[in-house]
Amino acid sequence: MDLSLPGLWASMGLPARSVLITMLLMLVWCVYVASERVLFFVAARGQSRALAGAIGAPLKSGDVAGALKLVMSEAYKKAYLAAILGSALREYSARSDHHGIAAAKRALETVSTEETAALRKGMNVLATSGSTAPFVGLVGTIFGIINAFGMMAESGGGDLTSISGGIAEALVSTAVGITVAIIAIWIYNYFNAVIDDITKDVHVASAELLDWLEKDSLRRSEAGAAQ
Repeated sequence: MDLSLPGLWASMGLPARSVLITMLLMLVWCVYVASERVLFFVAARGQSRALAGAIGAPLKSGDVAGALKLVMSEAYKKAYLAAILGSALREYSARSDHHGIAAAKRALETVSTEETAALRKGMNVLATSGSTAPFVGLVGTIFGIINAFGMMAESGGGDLTSISGGIAEALVSTAVGITVAIIAIWIYNYFNAVIDDITKDVHVASAELLDWLEKDSLRRSEAGAAQ
């Protein structure tokens, strides 16, 4: 019995091959999602951090229009922070009293929820693959055992030589299923940690912006009263 990978593939039945192909497709899907998310997070986090450093200047001078123009610029089109802060600044620029601040707060909450959902894009693929891959591999294991019994019946004996192909087929299916699950879960946990860090940064930035809006509104009302 040829126990090399080509030999095992040749000895597999159609059901076992289908299971193995399914698991390999799950692995390719996970790798694709991971690659897409890495590129997304690198661009989004880089632009958001750059924006966090750049927006301080217009806010410090009380230039709401300048800050809004900054977050809407092409340089920060992939920044999740641009969408979140921009929503609040647009509401406040329309009305700089407590009503405008309340509207800005609602906008922050709404857009933060939308951006969090965008950050979690593809995570269901990783979660599903991590939780189901071992069971898909188990199906392949069952087919391998069935194949081993078939070989035993054909040979009329139960020695290891006659059933080694079926046993190897079963073990390969189990190993591939566990491997796919481990890779998917590692990737899932890594991106979960990244998203948690981003969420914390968003909460801090949102709180700081709301604090600035309240101070700016108070400054404007005092300036208006002094006139």
